[in-house]
Amino acid sequence: MNEVAYRRKSEPEGRTATLKELLHPDVVKKLAAQADAIKAEAARRKEEERRRAEARAAERKRLENDFGHLLKNSNLDWKKFK
Repeated sequence: MNEVAYRRKSEPEGRTATLKELLHPDVVKKLAAQADAIKAEAARRKEEERRRAEARAAERKRLENDFGHLLKNSNLDWKKFK
């Protein structure tokens, strides 16, 4: 608490203290490390989702070239196309 009181006394009158200035440096470091970990996890999830999308696209492309699959999944009502 003495640090906060000291910081407030040393500030000019018109300027308000930021949260970073009010928090203890150890807390700021922990919060920064936690934010970095969250960002890394989000990037990992995004990369994993991109890989899955690539795999789905490759599988769809493979199936589009597989005549047996196309024949099995096609509409057999040819009267509509006359």
